[in-house]
Amino acid sequence: MSSNKYEKFDVKVRDFCGKTKIFFIIILSLVVLSIVSTFTGVDIALEFKGGTIITYGYDGEIVESDIENELSKLIGSGVRAQIGESLNDDTKTMTVSFTSTEGLTAERQAEVTDTIQGMYPDANLSVLDSNDVDARSGGEFFTKCIVAAIFAAVVLILYIAFRFRMISGWSSGVCAIIGLIITLIITYGGVVVCGFEINSNFMAVILTLLGYSVNDTIVIYDRIRENQERCNGMKIEELVNISNSQSLRRTLRTSITTVSTMLTVSIVAGIMGVTSIISFSVPMAIGIIAGTFNSICFVPTMWVLWQKKRGNTTVNYKKKMKKKAA
Repeated sequence: MSSNKYEKFDVKVRDFCGKTKIFFIIILSLVVLSIVSTFTGVDIALEFKGGTIITYGYDGEIVESDIENELSKLIGSGVRAQIGESLNDDTKTMTVSFTSTEGLTAERQAEVTDTIQGMYPDANLSVLDSNDVDARSGGEFFTKCIVAAIFAAVVLILYIAFRFRMISGWSSGVCAIIGLIITLIITYGGVVVCGFEINSNFMAVILTLLGYSVNDTIVIYDRIRENQERCNGMKIEELVNISNSQSLRRTLRTSITTVSTMLTVSIVAGIMGVTSIISFSVPMAIGIIAGTFNSICFVPTMWVLWQKKRGNTTVNYKKKMKKKAA
């Protein structure tokens, strides 16, 4: 798409708007796959659905998968077993958690303990702690996160509408939020496909992406606003292509740096066996990749389609300035 008229911008202009259909197909496919992934089974954390947690001390070696399979047959629902170590001494610990509507009773705890003891008679099994988790507290936390996300979305729309009123602020704000919602949906799909739980880490990822993902979009909007005078008389697609091309290197560098950090954290956590960190870093990396693609490829091209539908096919900077002065 290089031409003499683009020389003054000192950047290789890429034809983003010419690939609008491809971008939309990619986004639609990812959103559909993310939604369909729900039907493959969503692993919701105990803190959101309620249940029982029992922590044991033991000696020797215990295979977590064997414990999970045997206790699942006993309880009739999914069981998660996690090996660890006590912070006070070198005692090996195992935490067993499962959904429970009846609450933890002495009989149920005895059944679970006897089953594990029968599998590992030489483990010197001892109960260190046991308690029930109320689903209401997790539900309240989830509700507060959703309210915070909705409030943040409304504030972002108002902010973008005001700041970028020179490029049709309301459409800019709505397109940015649509892109953000799509990023969150794809992130959710990635979490389900990777087999992670929907837990507090997932909610932390969602709240972090609310601020992170929209930042790249705002940078591109800034470029579009700044380039209006220099692109006066050009097609609106050219304005967006130039602005996107100018922002591309900066956006990719920021995203690659952040994703690399998340992947490094994931590798180190995997080696150290700290799975709780992986359930944050991997979804965060997925969300950043999806958000970067949306900010560069989807949101600007969607904004172009919106403007063309309203009859704004060319950049008319003088007209905008007159309206602002009036």
